[in-house]
Amino acid sequence: MTIADRSARELRQDIAAGSISATEACRVTLDRMSAVNPALNAFNHVAADRALDRAAAIDRQRAAGDRLGPLAGVPIALKDNMCVRGMRTTASSKILDAFIPPYDATIVTRLEAAGAVIVGKTNCDEFAMGSSNENSAYGPVRNPWNLDTTPGGSSGGSAAAVAARCVPLALGSDTGGSIRQPASFCGVVGLKPTYGRVSRYGLLAFASSLDQIGPFARTVGDTALALSAIAGHDPCDATSSTAEVPDYTVALTGNVRNVRVGVPRAFVSEGVDDRVRAAYDAALDTLRNSGATLVDIDLPHAKFAIPVYYLICTAEASSNLARYDGVKYGYRSPAAKDGSLKTMYSRTRDEGFGAEVKRRIMLGTYVLSAGYYDAFYLKAQQVRTLLRRDYEQAFGSVDVVAMPTSPIPPFRLGEKTDDPLQMYLADIFTVSVNLAGLPGVSVPCGFADGLPIGFQLIGKMFDEATILRVADAFERASDWHKKTPPI
Repeated sequence: MTIADRSARELRQDIAAGSISATEACRVTLDRMSAVNPALNAFNHVAADRALDRAAAIDRQRAAGDRLGPLAGVPIALKDNMCVRGMRTTASSKILDAFIPPYDATIVTRLEAAGAVIVGKTNCDEFAMGSSNENSAYGPVRNPWNLDTTPGGSSGGSAAAVAARCVPLALGSDTGGSIRQPASFCGVVGLKPTYGRVSRYGLLAFASSLDQIGPFARTVGDTALALSAIAGHDPCDATSSTAEVPDYTVALTGNVRNVRVGVPRAFVSEGVDDRVRAAYDAALDTLRNSGATLVDIDLPHAKFAIPVYYLICTAEASSNLARYDGVKYGYRSPAAKDGSLKTMYSRTRDEGFGAEVKRRIMLGTYVLSAGYYDAFYLKAQQVRTLLRRDYEQAFGSVDVVAMPTSPIPPFRLGEKTDDPLQMYLADIFTVSVNLAGLPGVSVPCGFADGLPIGFQLIGKMFDEATILRVADAFERASDWHKKTPPI
């Protein structure tokens, strides 16, 4: 087994045993990134010198007999909307093209405390707005299974980097499915934790009541390992939870007997590609054969999730992105030198933001405007409460809810860019999880014409342990996660 093929857990064990040095693992990772990134465009920035210095420090710790962290020497990539002190952070937007944060996000502090080696920042949809990674100012990311197709979005670079064996772990952010959908499209595991489970301090905000950081990995075990390292209360984030953080790896027993899996058959009955439906039904059979019990449930308001989500997320985006005005930091239009302050604002934002970001800012400003707030934004928040109650009622009789991650397999680049509504509808099975603040994980469950399909498991708030246990049991009973993309 090559270094690139090792899981994070295997790599850490080998580094701790001295059979591989952290520096050697880092060099192999950087070489792999250099080899495949011209085709994938998965990385916006490679921090080679910083990573090698960090890896050398891990090797010195091991040589001195110091205790090593649970991710000691493990290379990891971060989505380019997470601040790393001294490392260019752009959110894949021209307006932040030269921005270098003066501080670390909390997840960076925790990863490095666990011994991880940050090797670079991954490409994404601009400000995490998109489902195909085609909205980046630095060009689209390509799916390692087929370079003509999308890897999903908005965390497509992180998903593609893990699938292509560049890194064993990567972090993304999930506002309406932006971890789970690219995990599905790239054939890897992607976890969106409960809202508040992982600190958002240092994450460039899109929609503050929906955003959540989470890991990508090739196995559920590595996903659990990464979550254990980054989860927990943070005094810098007022929305982070004080709930105790368990060791998620302990939950991976492989035993799902007596686990009740909710199946919302009415919700998933329409608009699902036949190949996705077949893979979903087969995944349910696998869980049943592993000892789980399937229970039909109803989510009556789930059909409203898309309009509710796009009203709330655009409203919050309009507010959050008002800070990018050319005054404090980031891009300032050179054409605005001789104009008024208002002209400087408008020209900077017009030149600095891409089309999708402008579209969402305009939608959000509209729904928050006088005369429309009650009809749109307030009504969306009321239906959001109904969605949350649907899940609460369902969890009265089941332990997890299972549905497809995406209603369609990966689509070709450019296929949906002229029809934003069709792009938005691809998120139908993921957005309700963010609206309700619940944890969700996507695991590989099949293929359609050589392209991966994902299976989503949704849990109760702060019960990541259960969805990871069920996902791990499914992984043990299948071989989908062992498939390797042709790149």
